[in-house]
Amino acid sequence: MPTPEPDTATAAPTVTPESLPLGPATVSHTQSWRTRVGDFLRSPEGHAALLGFWGALMITFGGLGAGAVRRSDPLLEQAHLSWLRFGHGYALATIVVWLGVLAMILAWVRLGRITIGTGGHAGTVTLNELRAIVGIWIFPLLFAVPMFSQDVYSYLAQGTLLRDGFDPYRVSPVQGLQSGVLLDNVSRVWLDTTAPYGPIFLLLGRVITTVTHDNVVAGTIAMRLVMLPGLALMMWAIPHLTKHLGGKPTIALWLAVLNPLVLIHLIGGVHNEMLMVGLMAAGIALVLEHRHVAGIVVIAIGVAIKATAGVALPFLVWIWMIHERERRAAKNEGPLPHPLWTFFKIGGLGLAVFAAVFAAASATAGVGIGWLTALSGSKKIINWLSLPTVLAYAVTWVTPLRFETVLPVTRALCALALVAILVWTWWRFKHSEREAVLGILIAFVAIVILSPAALPWYYSWPLALAAGFALSTPTLMVLVGLCTWLMLVFQPGGSIGLYNFWHVAAATCVAVLAAVSLRTVDPLRLRADKPKQ
Repeated sequence: MPTPEPDTATAAPTVTPESLPLGPATVSHTQSWRTRVGDFLRSPEGHAALLGFWGALMITFGGLGAGAVRRSDPLLEQAHLSWLRFGHGYALATIVVWLGVLAMILAWVRLGRITIGTGGHAGTVTLNELRAIVGIWIFPLLFAVPMFSQDVYSYLAQGTLLRDGFDPYRVSPVQGLQSGVLLDNVSRVWLDTTAPYGPIFLLLGRVITTVTHDNVVAGTIAMRLVMLPGLALMMWAIPHLTKHLGGKPTIALWLAVLNPLVLIHLIGGVHNEMLMVGLMAAGIALVLEHRHVAGIVVIAIGVAIKATAGVALPFLVWIWMIHERERRAAKNEGPLPHPLWTFFKIGGLGLAVFAAVFAAASATAGVGIGWLTALSGSKKIINWLSLPTVLAYAVTWVTPLRFETVLPVTRALCALALVAILVWTWWRFKHSEREAVLGILIAFVAIVILSPAALPWYYSWPLALAAGFALSTPTLMVLVGLCTWLMLVFQPGGSIGLYNFWHVAAATCVAVLAAVSLRTVDPLRLRADKPKQ
């Protein structure tokens, strides 16, 4: 008698490895992760991410010959790459660097179109995707020689001074180091200049040079790794700022963090602005989130890196007062009984918190406040990015006066204008959170333009705050053009290109093209068919 077939509706399932408790979930999770990565790499934003990565890789390789290399580099000689520093090798390395920079700018603009939603895109890129792209782009730069600046050699020299028992606020590198590989690579402009940075940054330099000793390569990489917390703070803080300022988190992160001006200069160039700007943005975000004391502590740490972060502190008093007024209104306690008393109370508390943090940092480093006098060392920098310098040159063109005579006068007049603007801005922008942050933004722009010296990476200060506001596409185009131009007007080795007409002309053309490309996919109409990216 034949055995009846089991009812398919009630038959027991077949036991397979995939049917075990964790099997399907694990397989599904792995496949899902691989699928997401594959989909991302095939997407327009994935293409932009890979293009930026290859650009960063080209900068890293070309920098071996064209970057701010050491005066004597035995590693290149051992690797048989010293030919990149001379003659045709140097020219080839320079071309590779500039192709890498242009690739990163192109990738950034493409990513901007995707993020903003121009050029036929829907603006669906996510914050996590943008954060992942930041990691993809900076990874090659972590191993590059210093790019577009020699400042990291000064950082290491100042850290060595503190390590060896000298006060970097009183002793310059040439006085304390006498000789050695660290001193040999410090820019001549800063050889006899004392440190203008805060005590925490000097402490970081001491720790790094204690570990790496006089190894410049290891010291440079370690200094870059120390900057990464600042980058992480920016990636956290800037989207938080948009909640209070009206901007879009993805656009803000694209503009202020993925910007080649920021990544190439602050990571590739190893500038302590990376730490300072990250701490400043995080401190402001904390204060906006009603965590006032924590925010002031974070900004005080930023000031202990570089004094510029302190510009935000007076404006935060207004935000704290606004929050106190809102708290009283929510509890039906009425208006502030004595606004002047509240101002002194909040201002005094904020000042006490700042002083405590800064005093602790100075005591730990074993230094005083001599960095205040060293801030004047920036006067040694003379370039066309500073308005006082431009005015001095303009006067010499129309009068028989000498530049050396006019420059101190234009700097003094711009300094008076700067003080007036800072005071007026602080008093004017006090009625809302948004106004107060706008005041900080205006103050930073005024400092960058009116100070005796300005460098391209200084624009990362106001850019971090500007990104938090709701910006129109034309405004974003202007910022793209400006950032591109600033990125291109310096040479990979750290020298300035503003005095070469053809260099400036080329930078200007690329900047205009980048700005237009943010809205128009193929502004030069180089392709007959309409491209997808």
